[in-house]
Amino acid sequence: MSAKPILVLQMQRMGDLVLTFPLLLWLQHQYPGHPIWVVAERTFFEGLMPLSPHVTYFPREAAPLLAKEEYSLVINLSHRPEAAALAGALRCEHLAGPATTAAGTTYIHGKWQLYRASLVHNNRHNLFHWADLNGLDTVPAALIRSSRWPDPETDRTDATKVGVFLGASDPAKRPTVEAWSSLVTALLKRGMKPVLLGGKADMPLGSAVAHKTGTAALNLCGRFSLSEFSTLIRTLRCLITPDTGPMHVAAWTGTPTLNLSMGYVHPWETGPYQPGHHVLRSSISCNGCWQCKHPSFLCHKTFSMERVAALTHALSKKDGTEDIAVTPAGQRLYTTTRGADGLYSLRHADGTEISSPRHRLALFWKAFFASEFGMTASHDAETAFRTLNSVSPQLVPVLKKQLLGISRDLLPAIKGKSSPAAAPDYWKQHPLFIRPLTGYMQLALFNQEFSGAAHADALSMIERLLGLAAG
Repeated sequence: MSAKPILVLQMQRMGDLVLTFPLLLWLQHQYPGHPIWVVAERTFFEGLMPLSPHVTYFPREAAPLLAKEEYSLVINLSHRPEAAALAGALRCEHLAGPATTAAGTTYIHGKWQLYRASLVHNNRHNLFHWADLNGLDTVPAALIRSSRWPDPETDRTDATKVGVFLGASDPAKRPTVEAWSSLVTALLKRGMKPVLLGGKADMPLGSAVAHKTGTAALNLCGRFSLSEFSTLIRTLRCLITPDTGPMHVAAWTGTPTLNLSMGYVHPWETGPYQPGHHVLRSSISCNGCWQCKHPSFLCHKTFSMERVAALTHALSKKDGTEDIAVTPAGQRLYTTTRGADGLYSLRHADGTEISSPRHRLALFWKAFFASEFGMTASHDAETAFRTLNSVSPQLVPVLKKQLLGISRDLLPAIKGKSSPAAAPDYWKQHPLFIRPLTGYMQLALFNQEFSGAAHADALSMIERLLGLAAG
């Protein structure tokens, strides 16, 4: 009898599908002999199939046909209701991600998928990348840690040919016409050969930038299919791009990438996944937001395109091994890499580790959840807490006070009384530094229908945190 297939539901955008490619490779390694099927948007998977691991793709219209099969494993990586409905209707031995029951209730299967869902509007201190989170419930962490990815290909025939991808799904994530035209002009002054790239939807933007800079011949927006685009970018020395799907295509194909990380994006989650690429990010304190409260985007104002052009020129002269010294004021330049745990990480492009108090707090939460979910030993969280305490000793007594207050809120539910944590915004009633806990905890309670056992689990988690603070 042939092995049952594994089904992955990825009905999101192009970038999400490319970030699923590592998972598909891990599944092939972990489950040899099992056919791997992927449900995705036809618009994206047809153009990406030449780059994709060897799997079988289905459009979402194939759901009735897929429901007749029995699966070894189903992984739902989509947040669409129709994906959860399909996941809940399938017969499978194991399930990860959201699934809707016949009664219409949606549950999230897998602690890491639950953690990922808790990041909605609450990702300020998250250091887990989407691509890693895709696999942590279903493949061994050791397999993810042992994965090796090719370095960016810096040996190109023309070291001055630079792609500038203009588009992004949201205006907050991309520079304005004025900013893009300033960058093109600055690149031309430095002897670079910028090429304007984008999809059909970006054609008006490309025309506006080309008109403003007087470079109509350089505007290639809307000229290529997705498969043709992936071939073109392999000729570039570098692709300058917002956080968008084509950025992930470039990184996957080995094209050196400079990600202008602005707007509602968090590069720890969605930056170029392969090591050796670069991320340029504002250094203002509100970066990594989920939604901007300002009438104009403050992070945009820190991007000097003259300095971005100087940085691009410096990167084009390097072989990827030297430190980068040119960093624009008001910003930070990072290199994508792997941390001590083998998962995606960022470090300063000069080779130094990030050591700010905010980052130390994020490292602690990363270590805590990794130990809670059995990915690492508990002493990793203890070490991370000691480091946090050394740089922010004033935080410990405040943390203890918050934890004790949350415990008092949870205790009545153990005795069958109403739980304050059932309030929809309970997790937001606490300071930012502890919301990684309250966000996950409240979603876990909801996922278990606020049962007494669920409250007991939450109290056990708080008890372990108090143990770290007491130690």
